[in-house]
Amino acid sequence: MKEQQYQSKIVKYLESRGAYVIKVVAASKKGVPDVIACYKGQFIAIEVKTPLTRSNTSKLQEYNLDKISEAGGLSGVAVDIDDINPMLNRIDNGR
Repeated sequence: MKEQQYQSKIVKYLESRGAYVIKVVAASKKGVPDVIACYKGQFIAIEVKTPLTRSNTSKLQEYNLDKISEAGGLSGVAVDIDDINPMLNRIDNGR
């Protein structure tokens, strides 16, 4: 399966949970995560990978994910919804 297919599944799942979601196609800044969402007032950024490329985040992608976390958002790398459920559950539980 291609990365775009993983992105689509993640976007649909986030939307089904009530999140506002943007699938980033092109950005004016390099290394921007693939999916940006707002869920219950919390900013979420997700870099989507395939199972084979999961550990192939670039230094710039890692930097951007770290900066988002430092700013109070939630960020991470995901292949499927199981990877993002901990983020959503954390928000649901008020942590």
